[in-house]
Amino acid sequence: MNQRDQDGTPSWPIGATSTYLTARRTLASAEQDLRDQIERVAAARRNLPPGPLLADYQLTEPDPNGPARPVRLRDLFGRHSTLLVYHLMFAPDATEACPMCSLWIDGFHGVLPHLRRHTAVVVIAKAPPERLHDWARQRGWTGLRTVSSHGTTFNVDLRAEHPDGTQRPVVSVLRTEGDRVRHHYSAAASLPDGGERGLDLLSPVWNILDLLPDGRGDWYAGNDDVPGRT
Repeated sequence: MNQRDQDGTPSWPIGATSTYLTARRTLASAEQDLRDQIERVAAARRNLPPGPLLADYQLTEPDPNGPARPVRLRDLFGRHSTLLVYHLMFAPDATEACPMCSLWIDGFHGVLPHLRRHTAVVVIAKAPPERLHDWARQRGWTGLRTVSSHGTTFNVDLRAEHPDGTQRPVVSVLRTEGDRVRHHYSAAASLPDGGERGLDLLSPVWNILDLLPDGRGDWYAGNDDVPGRT
C-alpha cells in the first residue's frame, strides 16, 4: 500500500527511524481500513428504509425578548428537508445540563454555519424554556436554536428518556415527507456493551485527543470550567 499523498509526500518527517517507519506504515494501513469501514457504515445509514412518521409535536421555544412561544416540530426544518436534533440531557428539575452533552453541542456550535448549508439544526431538552435559554447563554451558543420539549412525550417517543424520567444523550436525524415528519436515524452515546463512545465521531474533542500520545486519559467533561459562566 502506498503511504504517500497523491503528490508523493510521505506522512512522516525526514529523519524518522526504520522502527518508526514500520510502525507508522502499519498504522496507516489500519487508518485506511477504518476510513473505508466508516464510509461503508455511513452508506448503510444513508440508505436506511423509511422510519416511522412522527406527531407534529408542539414544543416551546425560548424568546430572549419576551415570553416563550410555541413551535411545531415541522416548523423547525425551515427551508431544509432534514433536521439534526441533539437531545440534550437536561431534566425539568435539573439546574444544569449534562456536561458531556454540552461538550458535543459546543462542537456543533463551532461548525454551525457549515452544517446549516445542508440541514436545520436544533437542540431539544426537557428543561423549561427559560432554563434552557439561560444554559445556552452561559455556554455561548449564540445562533444555535434551542427548544424545550417540556410537557410533551417527544423525548419518550424518540427514546431520549427512560421510563423513570432519566434523560438519554441521543442524536436524531428527521426528514420531511410533505407536511409530515419522518424519523430517519438515531444514535445514543451509550452502547449495548456499557461503553459510552456511541457519539464520539461527532465530537472534535475526542478525535483530537485520540491523536495525542497520552490520549484521553481519565478526563471527563465538567461544567466547572465553561467559558462565559457567571
